[in-house]
Amino acid sequence: MINVLVADDETLARQTICLLLKDQEGIGEVFEAADGNQAVALYQKEQPQLVFLDIQMPGLTGLQVAEQIGRNSVILFVTAYDQYAIQAFELSAVDYLLKPYDDERFHTALERAKNRLKEKQFGDHQQIGELLRHMMSEQDRHYKSRLVVKDPGRIRLIDVADVDFILGAGNYAELHLFDGKVVLHRETLGSLESQLDPSVFVRIHRSSIVRQSRIAELKPNEKGDYSVLLKSGHELTLSRRNKHKLSDLLG
Repeated sequence: MINVLVADDETLARQTICLLLKDQEGIGEVFEAADGNQAVALYQKEQPQLVFLDIQMPGLTGLQVAEQIGRNSVILFVTAYDQYAIQAFELSAVDYLLKPYDDERFHTALERAKNRLKEKQFGDHQQIGELLRHMMSEQDRHYKSRLVVKDPGRIRLIDVADVDFILGAGNYAELHLFDGKVVLHRETLGSLESQLDPSVFVRIHRSSIVRQSRIAELKPNEKGDYSVLLKSGHELTLSRRNKHKLSDLLG
């Protein structure tokens, strides 16, 4: 039987989950916590396998509680808002309930949680907390300071300050870093262009974005475009379409 902890400061929210859990197959005892501190104390005492965890709670936040949940438990996050939180959950392959939710959405999330417990897919609670904090901190920024890159089995946060230039590859982008590493990022070049500070990065071609300070030399070509030589030694092309940006590139 799966024992469950429901942590939410809203009484009605806790009662709703408890009611939906009632008579569910495979569900054992259900414990309730009204704040983050109580949630941690109950978890440590009862060691439930499944935790319904609200993000915004008095005392310890849901993120702080998550970091104290054992790795042999599954967390199902509950939130009333925040597109950044939802994006983080989806990137981490972690399920969530967005308030208000209906019975069907609840039961879908519950079945996924049961399957994850059965298959011992618990997730990295520390990483999820870090990712959520990062994405929420970006909420008030107009341009990104870090890029979230999803790889099989892990998520990486790449500092924009480490990016030398970017090449487009269909629906992917190659992030070329100062240390010579190349990171494949599932994002179009157009989308990345809107996320980066235009005073730092410039789109010089439909397939390339460069850090302006890294441009060492510009050479005109017979076709009306320019060869762009970077300080790293890489040579790219400034297309005729982007020729109007030449004055910016020259400082």
